Amino acid sequence: MNKKKKIEPLAGQELLDKVKELGNLSKEEKAKECGYYTVTKNGVERVNMMKFLNALIDAEGIELDGTTSSNGRGGRSASYKISVQSNSNLLIGSAYTKQMGLQPGDEFEITLGRKHIRLKQVDREEDTAEATA
Repeated sequence: MNKKKKIEPLAGQELLDKVKELGNLSKEEKAKECGYYTVTKNGVERVNMMKFLNALIDAEGIELDGTTSSNGRGGRSASYKISVQSNSNLLIGSAYTKQMGLQPGDEFEITLGRKHIRLKQVDREEDTAEATA
């Protein structure tokens, strides 16, 4: 068995570059060469494919988790498009409010343009300062 020093697992662009450099090796060999393995007490090298594949996904900037609802199930992802509903309302879904970190009770000023709607969040601290002045 060849004795080589275990390297720290590569990440980000360095990981992507190394995987491309390794060309036709198997995915297990690529994972090992990129540092995604452990050595057991018996001296056996075990490849950690899950960590390797997750690191590749992260390096590519792919968002798999998305935003999940409070009950742990994934909901719809934001498409950044909305349609006027049959009752003439526009509904901004929870995917957007969660992404912005909004809480129930947050207020906005609405500015209407010719073909756009602009929302400006009203600062609650500003409101309380005006109320006490």
